[in-house]
Amino acid sequence: MKVTVLVGSKSDLETADKVRTRLVEFGVRCEVHVASAHRNPEKVDRLVADPETEVFIAMAGLSAALPGVVAARTLRPVIGVPLHRGLGLDSLLSVVQMPPGIPVAAVGLDAAENAALLATAILALKYPELEARLVAYRAKWREEPDPTVGPRT
Repeated sequence: MKVTVLVGSKSDLETADKVRTRLVEFGVRCEVHVASAHRNPEKVDRLVADPETEVFIAMAGLSAALPGVVAARTLRPVIGVPLHRGLGLDSLLSVVQMPPGIPVAAVGLDAAENAALLATAILALKYPELEARLVAYRAKWREEPDPTVGPRT
């Protein structure tokens, strides 16, 4: 099982590393590549043609064309991660507003962890051991208090 992560520039690698870290924790092989849809479309084409990749995660800011370009070249699931550049609205809308027939699953701005979890859930349809790991992961979240929520009264 393999997920390939494509980022539009080197400055996006820190966010991509969050995906890699989570996928490795679940036992999913992950490769990260810098491949701009605009500056190096031939490299994008080569990466998308990889027969071992089962899910793609594409991250980009600004026009965020990368997820759509990847989706246009494969029938495998593509998860788009819009990256926060400026207001972030441009990349968010670019990822969620795909034309009919070219679907891209979208997570929130900079939501690398959710992209990794969604990729794992997709793979769990084929690999039952991942489903068990996801169940354990979610059980852990039920036990730990949410740090974004104030104290319970």
